[in-house]
Amino acid sequence: MVTFIAYSIVKYRLMDINIVLKKGTTYILLMLLLFIPSFFLVILSQIIFFGKIHYLFSTIIISILLLVSIFFNRIKPVTEKVVEQLLFRDKYDYRETLGKFSKAMVTILDLKSLTKKITETITQTMGVEKASLFSLNEERGGYYLLESKNIKMASFSPILSKADPLPQYLQRIKEIVIREELVKGTTIPEIRDVVNTLTRLEAEVSIPLISKGQLIGMINLSHKFNKEIYSHEDIELLGTLANQTAIAIENARLYDDLKKSKSYIRRADRLASLGTLTAGLAHEIRNPLVAIKTFTQLLPERIDDDEFRNHFLSIASGEVDRISALVTELLEFARPSEPKFEQEDINTVLDGMILLVSTETKSKRIEILKEYASDLSPITIDREQMKQVFLNMLLNAIEATSEDGRIYVKTRSHTKPDGEPYIQVEFTDTGCGIRPEYLEEIFTPFFTTKEKGSGLGLSISNQIIQDHKGYIDVESQLNKGTSFFINLPLHQHHPKRRQTDFESQPPLFNPIERR
Repeated sequence: MVTFIAYSIVKYRLMDINIVLKKGTTYILLMLLLFIPSFFLVILSQIIFFGKIHYLFSTIIISILLLVSIFFNRIKPVTEKVVEQLLFRDKYDYRETLGKFSKAMVTILDLKSLTKKITETITQTMGVEKASLFSLNEERGGYYLLESKNIKMASFSPILSKADPLPQYLQRIKEIVIREELVKGTTIPEIRDVVNTLTRLEAEVSIPLISKGQLIGMINLSHKFNKEIYSHEDIELLGTLANQTAIAIENARLYDDLKKSKSYIRRADRLASLGTLTAGLAHEIRNPLVAIKTFTQLLPERIDDDEFRNHFLSIASGEVDRISALVTELLEFARPSEPKFEQEDINTVLDGMILLVSTETKSKRIEILKEYASDLSPITIDREQMKQVFLNMLLNAIEATSEDGRIYVKTRSHTKPDGEPYIQVEFTDTGCGIRPEYLEEIFTPFFTTKEKGSGLGLSISNQIIQDHKGYIDVESQLNKGTSFFINLPLHQHHPKRRQTDFESQPPLFNPIERR
């Protein structure tokens, strides 16, 4: 008996006397409230039906009823679980799966893996035919399609603006929307627009993802394969899943921002290391000098050979141009002049560079598609340095894109969380893409995957953007293409600086080497 009591105290944490008194008093009052009325009811029933009272029998009956009431709540969950497993096996399985997944997904920190896992888990466990997951992208000003299942991309735009009726409605009500229920109110213009958006997305249910009172995304689900409607329990479960999903997506975003911050710090540290530049320059200059030296040694013996002289002059000139270009790029990188900031139309600057590369695009039958925001404010930039960046990006894209390919040049405005206005310029090609292991290295001085590339083009471009207090993001998929996102603050606050005589000298060569 002592052992049993000791076990009970440890198991149920009854060492605190306050807990013992609280639980004991509660049970005693509850039993009295149930026992006394029930006892008199049993007595009254005996008088009515039998004409006499049997107190012992009445006490036994009431005690049995009390025991049943005490154990009812303990037996009920177990019974429900057994019934669901035996008679409603499919529903029990998917609820259990989603319940476990909603708790486990907060540990997935990669945003792409997270959204893919969410979409796959919901569609497979609930038997949903189609699904899409949109997430808010503040920099690009809308909700972007992160993941989809069995959705034809041609059927709708992968972008929903903040002004779209569906995000607006979800932001306001902050509840799961069921298309069938909204159809009844289609006479109201707002509801009719929401229904139209749901129809376009092939969605029967739209689940808002809310974080800190803001709609950060939505999950859209079509009808089920078995054509069953979404039950009340389904909606409750999806609501719980939505709360966990919002937390998981926010965690993944914070983790992604942390990785980017570390990447920017590492990149800045690499760019600050001029020792790497010096070593790379010595290696790059040595090879062409060896070729020139060899030809000069042979020249006295073959001075009368016209073919040799012409060949020598051609080779020497090309190697000298290469050294000149390399030295110029090195100077631009190691000691770039501070930008001369003026108000410029970014779209006009881009048009000039697109015109400049038109000959190369025509030769490869590459089409450049422009998607400019028409309401962009003038931006404070150094026009000439920005031309160099844009030219480098275009030449990279042209070189990476095969014949009959496409290059997209887009501009847009966005506001950072701290309220600072930015303009983003996007260069997207349909080329070969960049290997994942190279993405961390493409801004490193002298890093190149090309036979003739110096490896300074992107480093210098990155240096110029940093001088403009901006930053560059890169996204790439092998055999699909690469996107560079240049983010520039709308306003600059730099004091003007007088150039030295050395800095004011014109460059020997206008560097356009790529990557």
